[in-house]
Amino acid sequence: MKKYWQRIAIGTAIASVVTPCVAMLTANSIGSAGIDALKLHQAPYNLTGKKIAIGQVEVGRPGQFGWDKAAKDPKFKVEQIFYQNGVAKVNKNVEQHATMVASVMVSRDKRFPGVAPDARLYATAVGIPRESGQPEECLSIQHIAQQNGGDVRAINLSFGEPLERDPRPDAKLDGNALFTQCLDWSARVHNVSYIVAGNQGKGGISIPTDNYNGINVAYSTVRQGIYQKLDFANLSEAPIGTAKIIEDLEVNVGNRRSISLVAPGGNLQLYNLAGKTIVVNGTSFAAPHVTGTIALLQEFGDRQLRSKRKMSANLRPHWSTDTRRHEVMKAVLLNSADKIQDAGDGLRLGMTRTILAKNNRDWTESAAERNPQTPLDYQIGAGQLHAFRAYQQFSPGQHQPLLPAPPIGWDYRSVDAGGYRDYFLDRPLAANSWVSITLAWDRLVELEDPQSKEYALGKKFRDRGLNQLDLYLLPANENRLDRSLWSSTSPVDSVQHIFQQIRDPGKYKIRVHFRKAVNLPLQSYAIAWWTVPAK
Repeated sequence: MKKYWQRIAIGTAIASVVTPCVAMLTANSIGSAGIDALKLHQAPYNLTGKKIAIGQVEVGRPGQFGWDKAAKDPKFKVEQIFYQNGVAKVNKNVEQHATMVASVMVSRDKRFPGVAPDARLYATAVGIPRESGQPEECLSIQHIAQQNGGDVRAINLSFGEPLERDPRPDAKLDGNALFTQCLDWSARVHNVSYIVAGNQGKGGISIPTDNYNGINVAYSTVRQGIYQKLDFANLSEAPIGTAKIIEDLEVNVGNRRSISLVAPGGNLQLYNLAGKTIVVNGTSFAAPHVTGTIALLQEFGDRQLRSKRKMSANLRPHWSTDTRRHEVMKAVLLNSADKIQDAGDGLRLGMTRTILAKNNRDWTESAAERNPQTPLDYQIGAGQLHAFRAYQQFSPGQHQPLLPAPPIGWDYRSVDAGGYRDYFLDRPLAANSWVSITLAWDRLVELEDPQSKEYALGKKFRDRGLNQLDLYLLPANENRLDRSLWSSTSPVDSVQHIFQQIRDPGKYKIRVHFRKAVNLPLQSYAIAWWTVPAK
């Protein structure tokens, strides 16, 4: 048990790494040096996560001011607190790490505001290891997903299980640990975006980072005044204070990628339980930047839906409840991520910075840039979260196949096995511009008990596998797939992603192809695209 707790101390983001508060080391992670969410808080956007429910599940829980004696900071409000799937006891399971993670999402402090300060946060503690395991963790995430009348848009998991604690013989990160299967099941059944701190590597918190249906987050630190460099601690077994890199132990089986996104997590200034400022590092604090950003986007989506009801469906034709789909959030966030800094001409989609991996290489030097069967970079995923760019990706709304599609947009649709959907871009693309396209869909995990709609202790899940969808960029009048400009055809990932340069101007289309049915013959998916039209 002592060994497990040592791993938790490392694993929850290498999370409780704290240093004295030195202002020169830090930058505002939600301002322009980070994810640029502060811009969305201000007019004319006024997005703060108002009325949007999000969740948090960890070993402990955040303190609630006025309820727990340890909670001395009134600057953020937790909507409701629990222990596993029951009522939280006063002063029980309150934990500093969970409190700081919560503050990244919902702090109302003027000096260090959260990403979504007005979101409704529901939090539960799974308890220390002798009180809990993967079954209890599954109960806990299900309980949070059912709060707010079953309308919780995203749940933050800044914790996990070491692979060595998994009871399966010869356990591997193959997606079939009970907690991982539970996450993928709940994402689909409860329609929740699960945001997971992305620690893998010997001694890490690798379960449930081998999920398919969530978003795993690595963390960046400050270089030249902005968050842009992946920190050494990601994918590492290294003890605190060292820089040994391990990339080949306790990682996903086969070629399936683990990291979806990077977000700021290095040298963050946060308040601890006592209300004092400390500097922290880790994926635990990167993940809630993503969770909070989803709350901002969901507030905007709900606002569009309310306007549509008040005005006329004809005036808001591109907005539906598909805005709430977790697959849409995944496609939007990954597709709008920063990779390569724009030169000011807009040809690189207006990206704000170049994101660097541990060895200082960027996306153009990655396998993902060269190999169609590798959709994401091993270290930085699709790039670094940028909340304002995510808003720009989301705000044009939903656009159907076959109809003319704007330069930036998204869709949620289904496709039959063996069939395809084509999205025709309505304007020619600019020469030497870049195009970004992301496709996301779910692995099918079901409860073994077909009569039950809820998980209970002792129940198990059944993995029905992942259907294969492929993604192509084709000339508008071309149907031969071997003549595509680029494709993303990973047979093992639940994401396909294209980020490529268009040398020749012209009209293009995007194709979603249902190549192989492993379970059901009809597959739902989300797609997002960002292109640069010729002037």
